[in-house]
Amino acid sequence: MTVEENLRLAAEMLPARGERAQDKPASAPRVQDQIDEQLRNFPSLERRRALPAGQMSGGEQQMLAVARALLQKPRILLLDEPSMGLAPILVAQIFALLEQINGAGTTLLLVEQNARKALAVSDHAYVLERGTIAVSGPAADLARDPRVQAAYLGGDVAV
Repeated sequence: MTVEENLRLAAEMLPARGERAQDKPASAPRVQDQIDEQLRNFPSLERRRALPAGQMSGGEQQMLAVARALLQKPRILLLDEPSMGLAPILVAQIFALLEQINGAGTTLLLVEQNARKALAVSDHAYVLERGTIAVSGPAADLARDPRVQAAYLGGDVAV
């Protein structure tokens, strides 16, 4: 399936938040508006909309997965390593989008190795060591915590 077909399927299959299943099928203009919104959120997907999704890089497939999830207008979005496999410019783009999503009222539960980026977009954070919570608290406090800086952020950094 192409990128656009993937997005269309996600937009048409399940009712978005606030809608009822019996309200389906979704109107074609509404579905297209939702798809267009995600293509604006992810310009690299716009450029590849006719490409089979299986031919995209892992990072692009990650962006497609996030875009598909956002079509459902979730209350909470669970993300596992959203920056994995992405070029630095795309990492910046996805984290800027995560800030927008959170600012619009969607709660994010983020698992991310890039501690600096994760703390910058988080309200609260948990640092795990060997499956145990080592430190938790407001993200801004953890970003300033000398133990967290030394162990996870490479020393003194501004987040």
